[in-house]
Amino acid sequence: MKKQHGLICSLTLLAAGALGAGHAWADTGKLLLTGGVSTVEGPAGGGITPWAVIGSNAAADEVGASASISRLKTKDYGLTSYGAAFGFRERFELSVGEQDFNAGPAVALNGLGFSVANGQHIKMTVLGAKVRVAGDAVLDSDTLMPQIAVGLEYKSTDAGTIRPVLDFLHAKTTGTDLYASATKLLLAQGILLNATLRYTNANQGGLLGFGSAAPGRDSRSLQPEFSVAYLLSKNVVVGAEYRFMPNNLEALGRAAGLGNALHQDNWKDLFVAWAPSKNVSVTAAYVDLGQVVPGVTGNRRQSGLFLSTQIAF
Repeated sequence: MKKQHGLICSLTLLAAGALGAGHAWADTGKLLLTGGVSTVEGPAGGGITPWAVIGSNAAADEVGASASISRLKTKDYGLTSYGAAFGFRERFELSVGEQDFNAGPAVALNGLGFSVANGQHIKMTVLGAKVRVAGDAVLDSDTLMPQIAVGLEYKSTDAGTIRPVLDFLHAKTTGTDLYASATKLLLAQGILLNATLRYTNANQGGLLGFGSAAPGRDSRSLQPEFSVAYLLSKNVVVGAEYRFMPNNLEALGRAAGLGNALHQDNWKDLFVAWAPSKNVSVTAAYVDLGQVVPGVTGNRRQSGLFLSTQIAF
């Protein structure tokens, strides 16, 4: 994981260097906000779900890059994520992201015989690739044709002293999500619609590992994700997202007499994105992750404020 963390830092610095030399890269040929923002996992899209758009401001004959940092604080947890994305000629996207999850309440698991360190953090690295396979969100905005892309996210989780808990659940620490996204931009109406279908076995996006020992819960399942956005002005957009999540761990928890202690809810958010310039965007959102390991948080829903800043060329 230390090597992967070094790779993340190197790639982020490379993106920052590319941004500083923006004149040699994309000349910001895209319309404002049509390249999306950075998701918490790295690819371009909304805050919690990828879109079919290619990140950065690169147009069809350009190469571009973006860098972002995000912070989410819920009632019991905190998540800091940062990453970089590279867009190639409006066709390919490579992304890298690092998540740092404050899993403080997990010390309650020590009552079950584990030895979780106080203030333990879970870290996850996400390497992503996306390719546009059909359509053009802007050029096809006056037709029924959406922009369509397929992608993958390879995830590796470092759970620290929570690793024995994942081992007990038979949850793996690496996994790969596959997804397909269709994004439809109705430019005249100022509306963007997106639907993503994800093939995954990730628990809480991978922060709690992948799969479990419960029968039928180690394999992947198809999970839909939806986004809608409305352009209030040329540089301000509001919207909402809903991401269905697999509930792999609850059955195992119930079998162990823990009730719904390991239940997982779907994710959702309401967001506003503002682009003060063609190279900078700021996104604020109210995010509801539902119950995240409710057995250690008194069944409290984990909702709170998400804030993200992105620089793109």
